[in-house]
Amino acid sequence: MQSFDTPVALVTGSAKRLGRQIISQLHQAGYRVIIHYNQSATDANNLASSLNQQRPDSALTIQANLLDDRAVQLLANKALACFNRLDVLINNASSFYATPLSSATLTNWDDLFGSNVKAPYFLCKALAPALAANKGCIINMVDIHAQQPLQDHSIYCMAKAALLMMTKSLARELAPTIRVNGIAPGAILWPSQQLAEADKTAILQQIPLQRTGTPEDIANTVLFLLQSPYISGQIIAVDGGRSLGAAQKA
Repeated sequence: MQSFDTPVALVTGSAKRLGRQIISQLHQAGYRVIIHYNQSATDANNLASSLNQQRPDSALTIQANLLDDRAVQLLANKALACFNRLDVLINNASSFYATPLSSATLTNWDDLFGSNVKAPYFLCKALAPALAANKGCIINMVDIHAQQPLQDHSIYCMAKAALLMMTKSLARELAPTIRVNGIAPGAILWPSQQLAEADKTAILQQIPLQRTGTPEDIANTVLFLLQSPYISGQIIAVDGGRSLGAAQKA
C-alpha cells in the first residue's frame, strides 16, 4: 500500500541504460517512480511491471517525444496526474552522436539542443510549482564534455554546456524551495553506436582509475544528492578521474 506521503520521482529516458538503473534504485529506496520513454515501450512496461510486483501501484509509464513542444507540456501534466505529487525530476533523456562541422545540419542542432536543453528547461518550468510544494529536487544529467570538448561532437558538447549553466542558473532562481544539481558521467556505458576496441583502450588510458564506471555509480550519486539537503548548484563528475586531464610526467 502506497501512502500519499511516499515521494515521487520522474526520470526521463528511463526505460533503458542509466535511466533504468536510476529508476530501479529510487524504487528500492522507497520512491514511487514515473518511467518516461519515447520509443522503448516494451522495456518501459516490463520495468514498471517488475517494480509493481515488488510493491503494488508504485510505478507508472508515460510516453512522450521530447522534441515535440506540446508533448513536453503534456508529459508534465500526466506526470502530476500519476500520483498527485512530485518530489524529484531527473532530466536524463539525451541524444548523443557525432556532428563534424562539415556535415552538421539544422536537424542535428534541433535534436541535440532539443533533447539536452530545451526539453529539460521547459519540464523544469512546468513542474517547478509541484516540486516547490514538496521542497523537491532537480538533477540534470550533464557530461564531462560540457567542459572538455569531444572531437567531432561540437553541437552535443555545446548543448551539455548549456545544460550545465541551466543547472547553476536554476539553482539560484528556484532556491530556497527547490535544489538543482547535475551529474557529469564519464565512461559509464559504451555508446549504443559500435565503438572500436582501439578507441575503448584509448579512452581507458585517459582514466586514472583505468576502468569504466557502472550505472550503479550514477544511481548512487543520484541518491546521495537527494539525501544531501545543503547541496545545490553543483555538478558532480562521476568519471574515475578522467576530467583531471592527462597525467604529466616529470
